[in-house]
Amino acid sequence: MPDVPFTTLIEPRELAALLASSAVPARVPLAIVDCRHDLAHPEWGAGAYAAGHIPGASFAHLDRDLSGPISPASGRHPLPDPERLAAAFGRRGIDRSVQVVAYDQGSGAMAARLWWLLRFLGHERAAVLNGGFAAWQAQGLPVSSEPPPPDVRRFEGEPRSSWVVSADEVARGLERGEIVLVDARSPDRFAGRNETLDPVPGHIPGARNHPYARNLDPDGRFLPPEALARLWRETLAGASPAQVVAMCGSGVTACHNLLAMERAGLAGARLYAGSWSEWCRDSTRPVARS
Repeated sequence: MPDVPFTTLIEPRELAALLASSAVPARVPLAIVDCRHDLAHPEWGAGAYAAGHIPGASFAHLDRDLSGPISPASGRHPLPDPERLAAAFGRRGIDRSVQVVAYDQGSGAMAARLWWLLRFLGHERAAVLNGGFAAWQAQGLPVSSEPPPPDVRRFEGEPRSSWVVSADEVARGLERGEIVLVDARSPDRFAGRNETLDPVPGHIPGARNHPYARNLDPDGRFLPPEALARLWRETLAGASPAQVVAMCGSGVTACHNLLAMERAGLAGARLYAGSWSEWCRDSTRPVARS
């Protein structure tokens, strides 16, 4: 198939074709990364990977590989140190020449974190498998329990620091009306009901709610770009995509919203990586419930 980089989503059959062609000399090398994770059961993903994964895929753990150490002031999934992150990518066979495909069980909620981190370090040739491992299996595509052969590369990237917004910048931006803060959590958690992950329920005053599940169809696949654009224009209500700061509980599913916006042609939004789990650690910060 032609050398056209996948930069947002890739379909299972497209990945299968890439997988078949990646062994051909002079073709673009491919790295597949399994990002399956359950926030309530953090080791589930590693067990699921060992039981069966897309052939050639390596595994990345959300807590250990795609997040940094938690501090008393941080959220639950701080951004990892860029040098350690680059080394983690290199150990998974990723350098500037490689097409990366990330997947999780289905929705892309975890895989989008890897997608965003790669782009944060300047690697554009990265995509999320639409429908995830569930869609791969549903189409009868092959599954392996064998780990991939070692393929260590040197990943070089510079963090795009302007893509990340701090808690203080969120507070100032809201006060001045300069940002549109969009929370990807479910409506009940946003409203302060049914909070199971963080000690304080509620949301940042002034935030808008766009649950990441709104980006998906009933089968857990991303809606078409035109449908995503329509929904996101409703959420933006006339604001520019560049004004958007995406957040969620801990900076993970917020990346799903950033991927959906990119897919919809509404690029330029930033990430509040600390998100609600960081914001609510400081009792002096305001909380809204509704």
